[in-house]
Amino acid sequence: MKFTFETQVSVRPPYRLDYTVDALRRLAANVVDVVGEDGIYRRALADERGANLIEVTQPDARSLRVRIAGREGARWVPIVERMLGTNVSLEPWYRRVKPYPWLDYIAKQIKGVRPPRYPSLFEALAHSIVFQQISIHAAASIMRRVIEALGEPLEHAGVLHYPFIGPDALLGASDATLRGAGLSANKIAHLRSAAEAVASGAIDPATIESLPSPAAAERLCEVRGIGPWSAAVVLLRGFGRLDVFPMKDSGVARTIKALSGDPLIDATALLDHLGDMRGMLYFHLLLGRIHNITTLSS
Repeated sequence: MKFTFETQVSVRPPYRLDYTVDALRRLAANVVDVVGEDGIYRRALADERGANLIEVTQPDARSLRVRIAGREGARWVPIVERMLGTNVSLEPWYRRVKPYPWLDYIAKQIKGVRPPRYPSLFEALAHSIVFQQISIHAAASIMRRVIEALGEPLEHAGVLHYPFIGPDALLGASDATLRGAGLSANKIAHLRSAAEAVASGAIDPATIESLPSPAAAERLCEVRGIGPWSAAVVLLRGFGRLDVFPMKDSGVARTIKALSGDPLIDATALLDHLGDMRGMLYFHLLLGRIHNITTLSS
């Protein structure tokens, strides 16, 4: 594809595109958020006006370079800024971690990460459903197979880039195709419920944006298959709500204990102290695990 639009996006140091993208994509198995062998982050985005390929690099501490292939590429710039957390201030986070040496250490190791966001409500809902109650590696593999089975990729330099599927693609897929990707009957039903809710307008991003987090979580829980944990994941990863944290997660609890070096750590007290920045703990635990960061307490 030919890149037809280019711009610079300002970021406030410290900013690390690589860590932010790692937090967004979770694992290298992700075929939507792709880091190529050249180290460049690329992602295909699609809407009713067509699909475009976005390429993002960080030339210096204060800016990102965004190149977009396809028609009307400029429309994606605000979405890219939101996806990559370019306007999020984390000064309160860095202050609040200081009483916890192990967490302060992780924060310093990955300083510059910003909270990423999925670009659509359905993507956030779908991820929260697929990643329920199974390992991150198993969920990522299933998600990849679903996207490859249902998506229409863009090709660039010999690499296929898949936009995340929309609700119509999910609703149009057969149960056999979805089962073949590794989805259970329950998760197929829950994904269809989420897709129907988004496609019909029964739930929409503007409404969720307008509500405080507790009320937004209650609204999300009206969708079949979305419980308190999933709602927190949607609000955090889809809407940038740093005042929420998906606590009822055994993997999270284990990671907190492992990284803190304290098997008796009071996670509730930690979250209370972090306050409306608690969502950043989720991304720090994720990156701490991905990058095998050994804390001072370990």
